[in-house]
Amino acid sequence: MRRMAPEFWWELNVLSFLLWPISQVYRAAIALRRLAYRLRLKKRYRAPVPVIVVGGVMVGGAGKTPFTIWLARLLTAKGRKPGVVLRGYGGNSETWPRSVTSDSDPAEVGDESVLIAARTGVPVCVGPDRADAARQLVDEGCDLIISDDGLQHYALDRDIEIGIVDSRRRFGNGMLLPAGPLREPASRLRKVHWVVSNGPKERGEYRMDLRGDTLVRLDGGATSLLSEWQGREVHAAAGIGDPSRFFSTLKRAGLIVREHPFPDHHAFTAEDLDLVPRLPLLITEKDAVKCRLLLPAEADVWFLPVFAVLDPHLEQLIMKELEYL
Repeated sequence: MRRMAPEFWWELNVLSFLLWPISQVYRAAIALRRLAYRLRLKKRYRAPVPVIVVGGVMVGGAGKTPFTIWLARLLTAKGRKPGVVLRGYGGNSETWPRSVTSDSDPAEVGDESVLIAARTGVPVCVGPDRADAARQLVDEGCDLIISDDGLQHYALDRDIEIGIVDSRRRFGNGMLLPAGPLREPASRLRKVHWVVSNGPKERGEYRMDLRGDTLVRLDGGATSLLSEWQGREVHAAAGIGDPSRFFSTLKRAGLIVREHPFPDHHAFTAEDLDLVPRLPLLITEKDAVKCRLLLPAEADVWFLPVFAVLDPHLEQLIMKELEYL
């Protein structure tokens, strides 16, 4: 199970400075790894179709999956045949790569891949080796590959890089692992094509808003406007990168929220969701793909689908760049 991000990652403090020497060893290691790929000492797979990488430099959620869903649907609407590759984090499959559909078991292929397959309808393939997953999608007829959370996976060559930033947490204390939350220096984002901010943006970035106003019962048998829940007390559980985002959304809508945060990609059990007092339970859509297998159909559990809304100018820039590939 992935652990919750430590609190000291979000501000400079004594512990982060004590871990700073280790973070410099980590910095040297990632620099050497990038150099090895640049010098072709480590092999890179060059797909015969364009590859778009969606990623970030910080550990944890920043909105990469909602953006990937938006991008896949955009490209499909424009007549392309995109496929999505992911690591499949949390999946325990004994064989890789694995094709994913909306009916796949999240325990085998990861929760995000099932969500992307369900929301986009495009081919999705997961595996630790993204190059192998990309090869499989090319063989299936995809004319473009999207690599979700793939910025640091240099074995798969890329034509376009899009960096996603969480506007609330930005880069935490600005330090690399383990002193801070960064997998690469924040300066890495200067080399991507575009930076997208999940929320209020800074200069040179493009804003993304995640919007959702309709709750869906876990069994899919009913929907309810979020506004109709104003003043109601509920349990809210979230196993995502930043559970506070989900809780804040519910509070802004006027709900009285009992918060139950879990680590990103948490493998929920029935006991996790057996909460007292007995109140409606609200969860994220990503968690819903796992919880459907745990709870009876009559359970009073609802999830909130969210949709990414992007600056139309970014859409134009992406399609323009693809004309040259």
